[in-house]
Amino acid sequence: MKKIISITCFLLLAGIMGCHSGSENTGAFNAGSEPEMIRSVQDEMAAPIRKVITEGTLEFATSNVAATRQRIVQAMEKSEAYTSSDQEYKSPGRLSVTMVIRVPSKNFNTLLSEIIKGVEHFDQKRIEVKDVTEEFLDIQARLKTMKEMEERYLHLLQETNTVMEILEIEKQIGRLRADIESIEGRLKYLENRIDYSTLTTTFYQKVPLKTEFSQKFRIGFRNGWDNLVWFFVFLTHIWPFILIIGGSILAYKIWKKRIVKKP
Repeated sequence: MKKIISITCFLLLAGIMGCHSGSENTGAFNAGSEPEMIRSVQDEMAAPIRKVITEGTLEFATSNVAATRQRIVQAMEKSEAYTSSDQEYKSPGRLSVTMVIRVPSKNFNTLLSEIIKGVEHFDQKRIEVKDVTEEFLDIQARLKTMKEMEERYLHLLQETNTVMEILEIEKQIGRLRADIESIEGRLKYLENRIDYSTLTTTFYQKVPLKTEFSQKFRIGFRNGWDNLVWFFVFLTHIWPFILIIGGSILAYKIWKKRIVKKP
């Protein structure tokens, strides 16, 4: 166990010394070429490409839900977007649709302009841009360090002979692999949110209550007629029993009248 810890510490120390030595060698190499050294420093000081997540929320009224949906779908096709969720809601006096749209970030503004074209009033209009550059770079650096550590453990595993040391190293590799997969998952999630922006769009149409009442009345009348038809169909299935019961009642009444007429 002590040997494994010592070897691990040695690997870490060797990595640090290697980086330091590499820096010194690089400096010695560039010392003879001042313009190259200046360009190298400028490249290192250059700001990284910003990583941002863009999300938007829209809500507005429309005179025709179906036409608005069709217009948005056409705009999505032009912007190479797709819907991750499309839901329709009906409530008294209102018909609404909520579409969660994923669009390539480069086409977000184009799609937004197409959707809001002609809309005079918004119940809600919100655009949020979140800068995740620092988190993105930090995850990349951590992932690189962990993969380098994994490579060192694998190399150490090949040089180890005792069973205890092999088991301990494999245990460390297993933990490291779990952490790497977790970080890779987070990195893929961020990359997806960065590459594709999200635009949640809700549009609704007001429906007169009297129209809704008349529709319900027609539906109720049709259901009542259907139930009446099914009732007669049911009677046709049980007509023998109706005939027997009717005949029995008639015979009973005739028999009763004869009993009453007797002196």
